[in-house]
Amino acid sequence: MIPYQLIRRKRDGERLTRAEISAFFGAYAEGRLPDYQMSAFLMAAYYRGLDSDELAALVDVMLRSGATVDLTEIPGAKIDKHSTGGVGDKASLVLAPLVASLGVRVPMMSGRGLGHTGGTVDKLEAIPGFRVDVSLEQMRRQLESIGCALITQTDEIVPLDKKLYALRDVTGTVESIPLIASSIMSKKIAEGVDGLVLDVKRGSGAFLPELERGLELARTMIGIGDAYGRKTVALITAMDRPLGFAVGNAIEVEESIFALRGEGPTDLRELTLALAVEMLLLAGWSDAASARRDAERALDDGRALETMRRVIEAQGGNPAVLDDPALLPQPPVRETIYAERDGYIGEMDVRGIGDAAVALGAGRATLGARIDPAVGFHITAKPGQQITRGEPLATIFASSEESAEAAVLALRRCIPVTLGRPEVLPLISHRVTSGAVLEYGASSAASL
Repeated sequence: MIPYQLIRRKRDGERLTRAEISAFFGAYAEGRLPDYQMSAFLMAAYYRGLDSDELAALVDVMLRSGATVDLTEIPGAKIDKHSTGGVGDKASLVLAPLVASLGVRVPMMSGRGLGHTGGTVDKLEAIPGFRVDVSLEQMRRQLESIGCALITQTDEIVPLDKKLYALRDVTGTVESIPLIASSIMSKKIAEGVDGLVLDVKRGSGAFLPELERGLELARTMIGIGDAYGRKTVALITAMDRPLGFAVGNAIEVEESIFALRGEGPTDLRELTLALAVEMLLLAGWSDAASARRDAERALDDGRALETMRRVIEAQGGNPAVLDDPALLPQPPVRETIYAERDGYIGEMDVRGIGDAAVALGAGRATLGARIDPAVGFHITAKPGQQITRGEPLATIFASSEESAEAAVLALRRCIPVTLGRPEVLPLISHRVTSGAVLEYGASSAASL
């Protein structure tokens, strides 16, 4: 194999063989291919794509780069959920303990922030003492005793993806359907789940804003799941505004705590319940209505909160944050911005909001950069909301006056006040399975 020849051929739109894909990515996994050549290939794949055979070969070499987990000895269904990434997307922090409190095993292996989107792992690490880098053996013990583990990708699980994930984050190659699909599905297959629910985002804050691209990604991932015997379903959900109000790390944990108490923003609760229903159906619940009732009860009667308490204790964190969120990291500077005129909140630049959070320190602009868990935004404005001059739009949590001032300018550009009311995406628009694409709540396939 001559690496630059494969890079050039992919750049020129040629199809590579399974053996060539395996050799190229295998060399990178073993440290025999430098980052600069893999970066060039990722950019070529970003523009030229990968066909179904190339994608299958990539998933295969990623799985072979590490261990796969066998959870068959643990009783009960093992179901996970994964989001394609959004701004303020903290649903996993509520969803995992909620579903686990109902007897489903939830081995949730999550990632760090990617591009402008936040990462579940970074949010969990805002909890004092919380360890996400636990062993597969501890994950198994927690699944048996608690029903839930909230961990990062271990060194054993798809180590090739771990390297590629970090490289894609800083080389502008995130928004690629085959690269996204292979990254997500290789980890989920390797962790030993029976089924997977996908939360595929659309709108200005999504990696793939257009509905058709989101549907293509959902179908691609479901196809990979089917090929490996994993039951997979996807919901297409809105990211034309942040989910909930909080954007950051500690601030999103705090909002998740409120949701686990049966409080919190309406959209966060509704999306969490919808995803929970899908997970419960994969786990064997007979119908959506009973799954919904059970999930609502577990969220409102404290079972989900208690499960999260046990998870935090098991992974070395301070469970007192569930009683007093002020124990989470706090920012030294807070500044609120207000509407400068009457009108409506217009179409938000949600990607811009995510980029502003990264600039503030809530994400990584460079490989290995340190995250400040205390910084972020509390954005009360929502697209289509009528607003009057002087009403608050957002509060900025910053480490310095200078970074707060820069964030004020960025948020004013991203949260416009307009004279007309914009169209707003439905929170959940479609449900995708291997057999059909349905408008959410519909009983027949949508013609798309």
